[in-house]
Amino acid sequence: MNGPTRGYWCECWTEQVTGTGGPARLASFDAYSAPQADRWVAIALRTISPALDSDASDEAWTWLYEERAETRSALMRSEPCTVIITHADVRITWTIRPVLFLPLAHRQDAELPACARSFKPHRAD
Repeated sequence: MNGPTRGYWCECWTEQVTGTGGPARLASFDAYSAPQADRWVAIALRTISPALDSDASDEAWTWLYEERAETRSALMRSEPCTVIITHADVRITWTIRPVLFLPLAHRQDAELPACARSFKPHRAD
């Protein structure tokens, strides 16, 4: 990877609808194509759907069979997308955003920049 690569940053957040606490990130994923990004959400929804209440399960299957194509089309146009399912008092939100992934320094010692050898991590107290 020589330069920036187009892709999608995917996250899954949960939040209690009736609680005072904020959202908590449950998972994240870097996808390199729109199909890979929406497939990540689809696999998660299919996996959890048997444990969802009937309304949430209906929301999940509606997205899978009726709205997923719209999501993929929007991603192909580089538009961010959100999928939200509410189970009992928990809101589960998947977000997919177009991003540019920057290349990282190669992990072979001979190719690390000189500053990498001078870095000394500090222990937090």
